Amino acid sequence: MEIIARTCNTGVLAGERTAARLFAGLGAVIWSLLAIALVFNLQTPNAAMLVILVAIPLVLSIAALALGWFYENLGAALLFAGAIATVVWGLVEGWEPGVWGITALVLITPEIIAGVLFMMAARMQEVCLLEKKA
Repeated sequence: MEIIARTCNTGVLAGERTAARLFAGLGAVIWSLLAIALVFNLQTPNAAMLVILVAIPLVLSIAALALGWFYENLGAALLFAGAIATVVWGLVEGWEPGVWGITALVLITPEIIAGVLFMMAARMQEVCLLEKKA
């Protein structure tokens, strides 16, 4: 499989888009579950705090998914920004190596994979449009 597409393949295009959307959706679910776990870890049974902490990452993840659905390059940029923000958050908080490993596996990697897949789908779409014009 080529990283930079030179010929149009609609099957590959559909696969890239579907996989990217699944990874972005999975990220939304994971961020929400982690926000819920944070609220229970803080031991503050405040319903408003739970809603806010779950809504923020969920809305941002859904925004990345929605943008990637129609504007793949913009969605990819948002996902890469999310991965960078996660790394900055870890550096600021001074995470231990175990936390880094879990975060890299569960949060950072899916964001990067989805971003790359969105970029590849955008490139394939450009190739397909250019081939139809020729």
